[in-house]
Amino acid sequence: MPAHPGIIRPDDAALNAAMERTLSVLAAVFHALGPGEHTLDIALLRTDDLPLCHGVEFPPGADVQLSGILGDDDYYTLAVYLVFALEGSTVTGATLIATTITEPCPRVCGWVVRDGWLHPMDTASLEVALIPCPGTEAEDRDVYTAPTLPEPTGMDEESTRG
Repeated sequence: MPAHPGIIRPDDAALNAAMERTLSVLAAVFHALGPGEHTLDIALLRTDDLPLCHGVEFPPGADVQLSGILGDDDYYTLAVYLVFALEGSTVTGATLIATTITEPCPRVCGWVVRDGWLHPMDTASLEVALIPCPGTEAEDRDVYTAPTLPEPTGMDEESTRG
């Protein structure tokens, strides 16, 4: 019996392609955000309706490469969630929210995973995603539309999932 009924493991080629896209996505996100202290929060919904989320803080000047990701469980978890979101066969939806610490308040933007890549969320969708849980106070944030991330050339045909 599978460990998670309803979840079928993607084939190795699709996972490898998604892993390569994950590295490209992370590099593009940090290039777009520029210098500073950033937090990335990923939320996804698996095909068996299990929601998953994870956040990672990146100090100023953090070098985000695969070796850095694999050296820390928080980074590894973020990367694995992103791999499965970009591959798409086991995930029905995913978002990546970036918060940059700035004065007088943090700046926030986000992307939705679609067709194997990250696409900018508009500010209205982002505002909805940032609604605090009942009983918690809303944080003052500067919400802006995320920059469009350049897609790498030669994306595989598996990227139409997600």
